Amino acid sequence: MSDQLIGGVVTVATAIIGVAIIAVLVGSNAKTSSVISSAGSAFSGALTAAEAPVTGNSLTSALPNISGY
Repeated sequence: MSDQLIGGVVTVATAIIGVAIIAVLVGSNAKTSSVISSAGSAFSGALTAAEAPVTGNSLTSALPNISGY
């Protein structure tokens, strides 16, 4: 993998984490554990979706479960 691709992935992951941290700090009714869990689920889902063509997994299983909101 090229350095540009790895740098892009790290940048996106850092941005997602940064938005989650800001949401927790700014929100007066923020559910810290739910925000962190959702961020982890979204990142995991993105990885699953990226691997789906290789592993043969369905893309519907890559979507995070956000029914708790």
